[in-house]
Amino acid sequence: GVDFSGGRNYVVSFKEEVQTMDVARDLESAFGEAPTVITYGEKSTVRITTKYMIEDDRPEVDSIIKTQMFNGLQSYLDEDANLDDFLNSQDYIISSHKVGPTIASDIKRAAVIVVFASLLVIFLYILGRFRNWQFGLGAVAALLHDVLIIIGLFSLLHGLMPFSLELDQSFIAAILTVVGYSINDTVVVFDRIREYLGLQKRRERKEVFNTALNSTLSRTFSTSLSTFFVILAIFLFGGDVIRGFTFALLIGIVVGTYSSLFIATPVVFDTMKKEKTAGVQKGTSGK
Repeated sequence: GVDFSGGRNYVVSFKEEVQTMDVARDLESAFGEAPTVITYGEKSTVRITTKYMIEDDRPEVDSIIKTQMFNGLQSYLDEDANLDDFLNSQDYIISSHKVGPTIASDIKRAAVIVVFASLLVIFLYILGRFRNWQFGLGAVAALLHDVLIIIGLFSLLHGLMPFSLELDQSFIAAILTVVGYSINDTVVVFDRIREYLGLQKRRERKEVFNTALNSTLSRTFSTSLSTFFVILAIFLFGGDVIRGFTFALLIGIVVGTYSSLFIATPVVFDTMKKEKTAGVQKGTSGK
């Protein structure tokens, strides 16, 4: 997205519905490069993203870009439309936004730091709460899985969906929201596992883990489904502006639910099992 790569965003309104591919093709001849054009709310409004002259800091650059845009969009404008109205009124250009390359680089670096810092803090929190590093490792593994799945799907579906899937600041907000939701679900599962490990010390650890997971399934699915349907309603009726954000949340709820059960818990179980095996082997070799 423009937040991470630098560029300009223009939200342009027309009197009639337009095809984004046609607008992008016509602006390519004006800019010398194809901009990204997506529908923004109604089909008569589009958001145009371009890096045209992004390195140029002259005060008149914005007017130059808008003039080129006016020339490229002539076939979509009213017959009495003139350059002065296009530049100065909000009848056509509703809003504009610029992010320079330096600012974009700073935002990108800050976003990476925030995500990894949140994972570190979560690991330390789980470690302190459960007094066991295996639980911290399982939680972070599940969260990394969730983040990578969301990023991967956004990359694969970019340009295929009828709404924006740009990696921008809203996407980072969605990632952090999913991380918070997923870790909350994971902590509930871990609490039940810890409780059962203390109460059923004579049973096989595998059976204890399985019983703990089964006891949390109804709560996990009930919470996830209720949250999913609320976000789905926002996704369907909330408009195109926040559709990418809510789409990331929908994916995150699904992957966050199963990662708590099928990623975090198996990691905890396997690392505990390996540690126990290593301890037994060490005691045997000592004898």
